[in-house]
Amino acid sequence: MEINEKLEKLTHQLLLEIGEDPNREGLKQTPARVSKAWKYFSKGYNQDLKKIVNNAIFKESSKDMVVVRDVEFFSLCEHHLLPFFGKAHVGYIPDGQIIGLSKIPRIIDMFSRRLQVQERLTNQIAEAIHTVLNPVGVAIVMEGRHMCMQMRGVEKQNSLATTSTMLGKFRESVRTRNEFMSLINRCST
Repeated sequence: MEINEKLEKLTHQLLLEIGEDPNREGLKQTPARVSKAWKYFSKGYNQDLKKIVNNAIFKESSKDMVVVRDVEFFSLCEHHLLPFFGKAHVGYIPDGQIIGLSKIPRIIDMFSRRLQVQERLTNQIAEAIHTVLNPVGVAIVMEGRHMCMQMRGVEKQNSLATTSTMLGKFRESVRTRNEFMSLINRCST
């Protein structure tokens, strides 16, 4: 049995377990839609960092900080299978090479499309950028709204989780870290 069929059968059974009628008009196609959605939500497991980067690393003598901020992301909490979403802010200091800017959101998406906790997700993105670029430093700050906190449990709709990972110069130098933080905290234009 293929994965799509298995997911459809599991969804059909879930609908029965919660007291729904999977044959009801509005639910007839739900197992197929859910299967397709899960395939998309989990596609990061089948992606490869090298293929994502696709040789978009370029020699460059720039030594100044590069910041890509407000990159929207979403993922699924591994504890409740509920979404969390928000913005990622990424900075790095080149050491002889830079990465194509569009690759940064692609790296974020690759790790986001897995069952996650925000803490690990932040770390994985930083480590991946460090691996492909070997820069002087990498900084990641992620801000996320977690449906597991907003829809159930404590039910705090305005809560926001912030995580960060600082590598190299960003960890060692308060001045460098503060420059990054001031850049990502500027008002959006």
